[in-house]
Amino acid sequence: MRCPFCKGHETQVVDTRESEEGDSIRRRRRCISCEKRFTTYETVELRMPQVVKQNGMRSEFDEEKLRTSFKRALHKRPVSTELVDAAIDHVTQKIFSLGEREVGSRQVGELVMKELLKLDKVAYIRFASVYKSFQDVGDFADAVDAVSEISSRASGKHKK
Repeated sequence: MRCPFCKGHETQVVDTRESEEGDSIRRRRRCISCEKRFTTYETVELRMPQVVKQNGMRSEFDEEKLRTSFKRALHKRPVSTELVDAAIDHVTQKIFSLGEREVGSRQVGELVMKELLKLDKVAYIRFASVYKSFQDVGDFADAVDAVSEISSRASGKHKK
């Protein structure tokens, strides 16, 4: 650690304390050259993977884009902000927990669809229609049938 006063390279840690939240460490340091003291902080740096689009382009993971997707799909639907925030956090954590440097946009889209299916079936269909590029009414009907089948299985009313 370089001294901010004399730019000396040798410093000594005098005191170390963890923050109350446990997410950072505060260190008091003393410069060996000029004897002045200063404080440094250590925090964890989390890096989200880059998103690889269908065309091969890469971009930084953007939580705002994720939020916009949820907002569009859930427009005028009775879903609380808290549930939407939780779904976005779940998708973000899942992507982060993959431990990869890159993640495909398809994979992100599939995670969004899973969360929307839990939140609101209509929002799921809206998102799927754009995400899967529905071409005609038949595509919508197939998606609705799939959602109905999933709902039936979840409620124990599966047809034999």
